[in-house]
Amino acid sequence: MNKSIRDKVRELWKLCFNDSEAFIEMYFQMRYNSDINIAIESGEEVIAALQMLPYPMTLFGNVIQTAYISGACTHPDYRNRGAMRELLTQAFSQMYRRDKALTTLIPAEPWLFDYYARMGYATVFYYGKRTFRISTNEAENASETPDLKLLNENAFYKSKIITTYDEAAYQYLNQKLHQRPSCIQHTSTDFHVILSDLQLGNGRIFTLTYRQKIVALAVAYPDTDPFTLQIGELLADNSEAEQRLLNRICRETKATTLNITTPPSREEAYPLGMARIIHPKTILQLYASTHPGIEMNIALTDEQLSANNGYYYLNNGRCMFSQQRLPGPHRSFSIAELTKRILTTEHPYMSLMLN
Repeated sequence: MNKSIRDKVRELWKLCFNDSEAFIEMYFQMRYNSDINIAIESGEEVIAALQMLPYPMTLFGNVIQTAYISGACTHPDYRNRGAMRELLTQAFSQMYRRDKALTTLIPAEPWLFDYYARMGYATVFYYGKRTFRISTNEAENASETPDLKLLNENAFYKSKIITTYDEAAYQYLNQKLHQRPSCIQHTSTDFHVILSDLQLGNGRIFTLTYRQKIVALAVAYPDTDPFTLQIGELLADNSEAEQRLLNRICRETKATTLNITTPPSREEAYPLGMARIIHPKTILQLYASTHPGIEMNIALTDEQLSANNGYYYLNNGRCMFSQQRLPGPHRSFSIAELTKRILTTEHPYMSLMLN
């Protein structure tokens, strides 16, 4: 019996990535579909494939549509022959036709930052780190029974561990992520995937409520050290709610240290992900409308999407595109340079991706 493209892509995934069978099963049940997959075949074999996962993103006061590159892989026998370059070029064309404003990705290896830069991507997503350690008194209380712990807490505060879909938890996550001005968003479908991924890795979501209203949420993953947890996302209404939730996580898990991933700061920023503009006119119009005082004449070159080549004129909050150069000085940009120029100052952030 002939294998489907889905089965062939799955076999290639297993060959190229060191993922568990449980994760692969989850991914191909919950994430993969033929509409977002692109593959190159040789005979009866898929030799390269990737998926374009849809994610909304807040940017310049709007919500735009993006495509996140996932599962990009090439069969070992066909590497260094340009298969992935061709596949990405095809993907960009599909994204362009589907009105995706941006494409994003997280390189699996450090050397891939340079590779994707040659395809028009720029490193614009960064993250920060902070460490939370439970105080001595809190550590001593960690051995108390749950009932005694609750007696010592403010009766209005309650903590909860989320392992299955919870609408209130999702709405809180969604609300807080939308408050970030430049951030990849997660739909309720994404939240189901996040929960499934957490279950595979023995991770959990913790919430803190005050008078039955969620005031803080944390996504926690195990660490190799049994007394340490990794916090992939931390959201709270205020510092008091955040501190209470972190202390509760430590008490309930016996952890003494929480390594927290945060949005970057001026003092600390580590490279995480890359972006590439797919529709320059869309992005530049949003940029111009939020920076009406900027006047700029741009000569843009896009080696993979020739439809983007041309001249863009920003003036009085508007962006005009022309294939003919108008009089006056112009600034020349490659698509990667333009992506970095427009997005870097917005400090975009992504979290809870399948990376």
